Amino acid sequence: ERQRIRGRYRLPEHMIAPIPNPFDVRRWRPEDRLKARRELRLPPNRRIVIWHGRVQIERKGLDLLLEAWRQVCAARPDLQPLLLLVGSGRDAEVLRQRVADLPAGVVRWVEEYVHDREQMWRLLSAADVATLPSRHEGFPVATLEAMACALPVVAADVSGVRDMLQAVPDRDTGIIVPPEDTGALADALGVLVDDVELSRKLGDSARSVAEQFSLEDVGRRLAH
Repeated sequence: ERQRIRGRYRLPEHMIAPIPNPFDVRRWRPEDRLKARRELRLPPNRRIVIWHGRVQIERKGLDLLLEAWRQVCAARPDLQPLLLLVGSGRDAEVLRQRVADLPAGVVRWVEEYVHDREQMWRLLSAADVATLPSRHEGFPVATLEAMACALPVVAADVSGVRDMLQAVPDRDTGIIVPPEDTGALADALGVLVDDVELSRKLGDSARSVAEQFSLEDVGRRLAH
């Protein structure tokens, strides 16, 4: 969008101010992981990757995610990582069939729109890694919610992702992969599933970067 505006109106770069949607990072916060897992009856010792959003197979890349997850699990039979899906939508029945085609126990699906902020915090806090495999996005709020809850993100390089994950230069918050590349998605997820210390480090950084989208920070940008 910045490129379009600059070309259409022939403006210099310094005259275009990117101002994101504000986000209440003081209310979105991480909780204790083991406590969250106990309350949700999730296994305490398995690595958990979470996706949450509207169930639209094509747009959200859920077909890509499930194929990548098949690869992740096949390469780690002893580790038994778990994919936690949260959401519902028009393609719920298709997703149900695709999940059924995977080995038993590698995916858990909370099939509902979660409007309760406390419940969504708890679900995010129970995870180790978040993912965004979408083919199309605008401003991916789900990713910012995950970052605010101190989760590293594995995301496809679609609109808005770099502006979010790389909002602070030289601050790593996750791994960006080419869109529609299931191999790259599986490899990146595998890296963070395997490396507990790296995922924790990136998660802490993600929380810090998410604070750049606070109501106060965006308000200051608008004022200037």
